[in-house]
Amino acid sequence: MDRMPGDFASLQRLLRKAPPAAPGERCDYCAVPLAPEHGHLIDMQGRRIMCSCRPCYLVFEPQGAAQGRYKAVPTRYAELTEFALDEAGWDRLQIPIGLAFFFFNSAEARTIALYPGPAGATESQLDLAAWSEITAENALLATLEPDVEAVLLLRRDAATRCFIVPIDAAYKLVGIIRTSWKGFDGGTEAWEKIDAYFAELQQRSAGREPARGRW
Repeated sequence: MDRMPGDFASLQRLLRKAPPAAPGERCDYCAVPLAPEHGHLIDMQGRRIMCSCRPCYLVFEPQGAAQGRYKAVPTRYAELTEFALDEAGWDRLQIPIGLAFFFFNSAEARTIALYPGPAGATESQLDLAAWSEITAENALLATLEPDVEAVLLLRRDAATRCFIVPIDAAYKLVGIIRTSWKGFDGGTEAWEKIDAYFAELQQRSAGREPARGRW
């Protein structure tokens, strides 16, 4: 295991003295209880998302912390309001439904395309030439942080909306669909939740707090 930074080791010693807390979600690194809104880390070795308390998040936020094993998931939300993609461009991405997200996997040194469904996230065979054309036409996409940020696309009514979101927010949409999708078209409940999800993304992108607050 990587050697812990000295300040984090001191923090853990203090936390061990804390009284037991009520059951609930806990930090995957130091095990303290978490509020519903909390941060996340990416375990680069295990390729998994870890829940994080604020102190742990701050310790691992600097680049290279813990020898690069963990990356803090940022909190940037941005909607690319001038993003344009026609039907032919969407077809070239080979995404079978109107939802997909893309992120750069540094371990594999490539961009990965995933689309959510009732069984979870499914990888699509991304046409890299088509994706390169899209990123070349939208400069903000070049600012995407590898592993921890994603580009989320929603194709609906012949128009495509594009957001830059934390990677955990992209997987949140996967969870919404996996737990609520019914039948061939998803059903009313699933689409109400999807619409609410994108309404929250729009709020965050505009710098407005969603109704339930922000971590």
